[in-house]
Amino acid sequence: MALVAVAAIGVYQLFGQVVRSQTAAMAKELAGEDGSSESQNAQTAAQNASAQTAAKSLKSFTGNASAGN
Repeated sequence: MALVAVAAIGVYQLFGQVVRSQTAAMAKELAGEDGSSESQNAQTAAQNASAQTAAKSLKSFTGNASAGN
């Protein structure tokens, strides 16, 4: 159970801004306003999260750990 909670926290940290921006875009569209800027913010946040995910991998972690030996 704790592992699921830790995983959920990690995912939310990576994609939290994406979710907030998408929710803001949907709220504006439902209100009859233009939500394209919020949608663009969500896309930018998703690209940033994807870049962070690519930079952090188990392979690079183990490579750094073995370099210390």
